[in-house]
Amino acid sequence: MAQLPRAAVDFAHFLEGLTARLDRRAGWCAVFRERDPDGMRACLDGTELPPWDVVDALLQDLAADQGAAAARAEATTARALHAAATTAHDARPGAAAALADRLDGMLREQRYAAERLQELTAHRATATTAEAAAALDVDLAWAQDDHRRATARCAELRARREALAVPPPPVATSRPERSAARPGPKKRPRGGARFAGIAEEAAEAPPAPTTVPAAPAPATAVRGARFAGVADQPEDPAPAPPDPEADRAAAGAAARLHALRARGRGGEAHVLLAELAHWPAPRLPLLAAALHRAGLEADWATLLWEVAALPPDALVAAADALAAAGRGADARRLLRQGVVRPAPEIADALHLLTGDGRDRQARALAGAYLAVRSAEDAAGVARNDPGRLVPLLLDAARGVSEERHWDLVHAFRVAGVLA
Repeated sequence: MAQLPRAAVDFAHFLEGLTARLDRRAGWCAVFRERDPDGMRACLDGTELPPWDVVDALLQDLAADQGAAAARAEATTARALHAAATTAHDARPGAAAALADRLDGMLREQRYAAERLQELTAHRATATTAEAAAALDVDLAWAQDDHRRATARCAELRARREALAVPPPPVATSRPERSAARPGPKKRPRGGARFAGIAEEAAEAPPAPTTVPAAPAPATAVRGARFAGVADQPEDPAPAPPDPEADRAAAGAAARLHALRARGRGGEAHVLLAELAHWPAPRLPLLAAALHRAGLEADWATLLWEVAALPPDALVAAADALAAAGRGADARRLLRQGVVRPAPEIADALHLLTGDGRDRQARALAGAYLAVRSAEDAAGVARNDPGRLVPLLLDAARGVSEERHWDLVHAFRVAGVLA
């Protein structure tokens, strides 16, 4: 590493130290090592720079292994070193051409991931057994992770390329993009975004839409404590008080999105959807209605994916707003998508919700988590605050089935969070 820029060496040392603290047989670290060992080694050597989403995922591993406080303590250092290393890498001769090539490759990855999501969504809609549906839900989570990572990496590469066209500031910054999905089975579908973002020219995938539909809700509505307070909301509730300003804002957003789609400006449309995901929760049903009136159902599905990536308390607020507006199926879909995230984040959200007295929302989030995650995953959540979270999760599991409840009891005992 002697011939590398100092900033690249510093970041490589940091990354090596970070991975040394992790269990390399589990979590994202294991996924990255399995899928792209050469790319990971290049990043540890400093010859390649990992995209920010990879660094963020490794910090998620650290949070799972050593607690959220340990991850937060490293996050600031990671951001600063990654930004400095980015500046150093992009100062090399030929950097602009290299970035353009990588962006082309990553755009292909993004299109492939979108196509994969569409195929899996179609298969999920025709699943005839609970086992097949559950397996497809796992594949959908991986495909969504691939698409989200590819989208984040395209944005990062564009920002780096654009920064070369203007005088750079003393320290360049890269905008982090968090991934909601957590590692599942190690044999994930191939073809998605790779570990380092290093160009690997795959066969050109057929063009796919820039928006992708989300997995449909099962034919049988989910009931019981799994989605207490959300699934049991009436589908035809009393109408909300009129809010002309919110209605105009939703209609205006739909009109802007429609115009962008008509001009083929998919990237700007996706940016707009990401912004709309941060609107106040009560406006979400109005956006749904406006988008459907404009014939933008696929964009509504994409917007739900964006909302699912929000912090869990905002996710629950959005699900509540949808259910209260009679969109129970969307609320259930949103919760299922949103709980595919690291255990510490779920634990923090449950702790916050119960601490604020929002017990119904906490039960909804816990129920959604148990509906799609294993008992062992739930034990990882409970480990963060056994006194408060064990009773909450057991109560939610009992609402699913007696078998699920006893599976959770066993998992808690094995994990040492229940006597």
